Amino acid sequence: MGQKLKKRLQIFFRYKDLMMLLVERDIKLRYRRSVLGWVWSVLNPLLDMLVKVIVFSYFFSRNIPNYPVYLISGQLMYQFMRESSTQALRSIPDNAAMLKKIYVPKYIFTLSKINSAFVNLLYSLVALLLVMLFTHVKFTFWWFMIVIPIAELYVFCVGLGLLLAAGNVFFRDIGNIWGVVTLAWMYLTPIFYDVDILSPRVRLWMPRLNPLYMYIRQIRDFILLGSWERYMLTIRGGYVALLMLGLGLFVFAKTKDKFILYI
Repeated sequence: MGQKLKKRLQIFFRYKDLMMLLVERDIKLRYRRSVLGWVWSVLNPLLDMLVKVIVFSYFFSRNIPNYPVYLISGQLMYQFMRESSTQALRSIPDNAAMLKKIYVPKYIFTLSKINSAFVNLLYSLVALLLVMLFTHVKFTFWWFMIVIPIAELYVFCVGLGLLLAAGNVFFRDIGNIWGVVTLAWMYLTPIFYDVDILSPRVRLWMPRLNPLYMYIRQIRDFILLGSWERYMLTIRGGYVALLMLGLGLFVFAKTKDKFILYI
């Protein structure tokens, strides 16, 4: 077991430069022929937040302190999940030509898509910081603790991306279905509304059945409450992230040798 893990890590580090090139390529393609370039990673969430604040503030913001920060913090986490999973889903078929010509670990392409979305998330955190400063959020040490839910979400999305990438090779309908799933997931997660408007039964099960809520609630607690009152969410979120990573790795490893027959 130890030798097998060591060998896999050696393979990963052997191809890490290729993965970095793929991430760099994705970022350049994202901002190709764009005057502002990566600045759009900051402007897009800001503009999106502004529109939603105008639209939803009358309905949902009355009982939510600092609604702009509440909204953009949930929005950024959701956008990363949707972007990384959607791009990872297509990562194998999109690189079929290269996979048929040379040997490259197939997960490199999936992981590069997730990492490029993660880089975009890191840029977007500048938008979150600007909104926090503009709305006079009190600075506390807990601000730095947001790395915990962000890291948990990243691990969760790696597992989810590997699972979707493997499934999409054999069942291309997953690409169409996933768009509906992510849309439903957005409305089932308290991103622009308060969880307190839901029924007591739904509020009870939300932290247990919705991984995205676990990570969004943590980041809001650290920023807006300046506390770690719900440390069980951190424990549960880490457990769910590792579970999803294990499932994604297992399915991907079991099916990767058959990819070449279906792409």
